[in-house]
Amino acid sequence: MTTLTQARPLTESRQGDPAPFQIDPLTPLIGATVQGADLRRPFTPAEKVQIDRALLDWKLLIFRDQSITDADQVAFSRQFGPVLPAHPLSAGLPDHPEVWERHAKDYKPRYRPDRTTPSIDSPPDYNGWHIDITFVANPNSFTILRGTNVPPYGGDTLWSNLEAAYEGLSPVIQRLIEPLKGVHRASGYDFEGASPQGVKSHGRYAALHPLVRVHPVTRRKALFVSPGAPKHIHGLLPRESEALLGLLREEVIRPEYAVRIRHEPGSLAIWDNRNTAHIGPVDFAHFTDSRVVHRTIVEGDLPEGPDGFRSIPLDGGLFTAMA
Repeated sequence: MTTLTQARPLTESRQGDPAPFQIDPLTPLIGATVQGADLRRPFTPAEKVQIDRALLDWKLLIFRDQSITDADQVAFSRQFGPVLPAHPLSAGLPDHPEVWERHAKDYKPRYRPDRTTPSIDSPPDYNGWHIDITFVANPNSFTILRGTNVPPYGGDTLWSNLEAAYEGLSPVIQRLIEPLKGVHRASGYDFEGASPQGVKSHGRYAALHPLVRVHPVTRRKALFVSPGAPKHIHGLLPRESEALLGLLREEVIRPEYAVRIRHEPGSLAIWDNRNTAHIGPVDFAHFTDSRVVHRTIVEGDLPEGPDGFRSIPLDGGLFTAMA
């Protein structure tokens, strides 16, 4: 039986000095809250070291009680790398093209009129679980999400630890999937308008990714399977591909790997998109209150597999930051 890697609370900086912030883990495997931060100002070098290390340890960080604007969110995001346009297939806000605004009602067209049964566009058991924009060859490295209008209850988001998902597989299955690659395609998008690159809705993107991704910093292996994708595994027969993908999708969404976060006014989440999957809001079909979130994303690199393979675009180009 594989022993899952458990992160350790961070109480001191790398230099041995008292840590600037208090990091409070939410589960043994994923998620922590950060106490004492003011996101209206940039991190000091010592603060940035602690936040970077906490992200490596916990993969998802939650900042509460933050009074910030869209401009503040973009500035915060830039501390982690070049900020991308809002989405490859949809435009951002007019004043802040890096910010993608999402309403709870945007999720409802994916469901039939009774709002409870998933459509045929996505596997019913996995509808909504995903890694951000894996239909491009270089998915974003970090995602930052801020609730601008959240209901008094409902609208939570769940995240899953993909390193734990990989470690939870038997060594035999790990060896089987490490050399395999999956084809990810853009599907199910019906956004109005055009992206900053001028791509209309239903723009064509596809990429070939390793099923197992090696984190560029920690070198830990993660199960790089966005549950709604890949569409198939390269080189396998359709029945083989679907059977294996079904096993891997179920592994990604196992509840013991997950954390559920309640959004609050003034809260901001940042997560490592290279080793997590998420779903949200999980209960949108059952509440009618307004839920609006603003998202920014940070430029990523080409995922690397254990055999050194790097993801390649099959349709469409790379997704890069605006000049």
